Amino acid sequence: MSSWAGRSATEIAAAVREKRVTPREVVAGHLARIERLDGRIGAFRKVRAQAALAEADELASRADLAGLPLAGVPLAVKDNLAVRGESCRNGSAATPDAPAAEDHVTVARLRAAGAVVVGLTNVPELCVFGTTEGPYGTARNPWDLARTAGGSSGGSAAAVAAGLVPLALGNDGMGSLRIPAANCGLVTLKPGHGVVPAGIGDGDWFGMSENGPLATTVEDLRLMLAVLADTEFVRPREGTRRKIAVGLRSPLAGVSVNRSYTAAVRQAAGTLARAGHQVRRAEPPYPLSLGVTALQHWTAGTAVDAQGLDRARLARRTRVHAAVGRRFVRPVRTGEARERLRARLTPFFTEYDVLLTPALARRSPQAGPWHERGWLRNVLANTAYSPFTPPWNLTGWPAMSVPAGVLPSGAPCAVQLVGRPGTEAVLLDLARELEEPAPWRRTAPVAEAEAEADEGPASGG
Repeated sequence: MSSWAGRSATEIAAAVREKRVTPREVVAGHLARIERLDGRIGAFRKVRAQAALAEADELASRADLAGLPLAGVPLAVKDNLAVRGESCRNGSAATPDAPAAEDHVTVARLRAAGAVVVGLTNVPELCVFGTTEGPYGTARNPWDLARTAGGSSGGSAAAVAAGLVPLALGNDGMGSLRIPAANCGLVTLKPGHGVVPAGIGDGDWFGMSENGPLATTVEDLRLMLAVLADTEFVRPREGTRRKIAVGLRSPLAGVSVNRSYTAAVRQAAGTLARAGHQVRRAEPPYPLSLGVTALQHWTAGTAVDAQGLDRARLARRTRVHAAVGRRFVRPVRTGEARERLRARLTPFFTEYDVLLTPALARRSPQAGPWHERGWLRNVLANTAYSPFTPPWNLTGWPAMSVPAGVLPSGAPCAVQLVGRPGTEAVLLDLARELEEPAPWRRTAPVAEAEAEADEGPASGG
């Protein structure tokens, strides 16, 4: 294994800029790690080995190499965003296999900054659910291979957590960045609406879905987000203190929260209080109708994305989800329910700068053929473990997942930070204050230890 695999993006880019290592050496080391480990993890649908090496060689000859913020950094891209020359399957056998003519704008920005796309990552069909499995494989949590990496950016999160790449691009329509990041011990930020170009599917799930980065450190996250947004997220001046609300109650009625996740919130609250912030227990005024509103928007988004696809080639859970959603497309398009939710929650965020909650309500479900199981079983499993993420897609406000504590299994636990529109820099700064006193372990040990026990590359499964 190359010594560069497992390093942070910031370290790699600095070394490439200073010509202490070539882009080819960095990319080759990560490709070797992918070959050894991904048969067990299932992060990638497509590995671009030869193309990535050729692109690394081209990068090395760029006249502006010394100024590229992501020089030589291997990157994984979620398989619902176009990568030039590659098909975009969106986790489905019903989507076209034709290669994309152009990069998605976010991919183009990352490549312009020096990143090298090594592969496209697995997603659930049409990126609907919070577990990642389907015709192209099952993405497992590298910390606990018996469990799903989460979804829908599950393959991207698994790739970063296993050290197969230092950075990955994903997106979040109901928690699809934050859920797998929380499962896999990563840091991520779903930006507020309009901060990063979206262009995900047909209408970005009515403007709820946002593109964003997955990383192992806050510094790497800030770096990638700045490239995606084409702006610098300036750190607040030293000594800035925030008023932080701590909410432990599930936004969705009837969903209980596991004590490991409430303990993680209390731990994070203590860290922020010791840093000088005013931390108070306060629950946002979530409406009782929130669960219905979320379900309507979730299913309606799928109904739009499924239009024009061969229904016979869609999994049954996807067909049912889309069928349920068709009746809601028209009322959802008006945006009235989302505007009412924003109006209800805005006074809370006038009193408090940031909300701190559990990232999840419980650990992720077992990895398995969820795409072959019934629709209701999938919906109930998703709702039971991820009730905290959907409200902030409905409002369009920034929210991030930050590792905090561990589960009894030894897998990572996590908290969520939520802010008003335009507070991405504030959330990043608070995440840094959580990271600095007790940095989390950046790379999962489980998958590598098991793969190294084998002779030669891991077999598929």
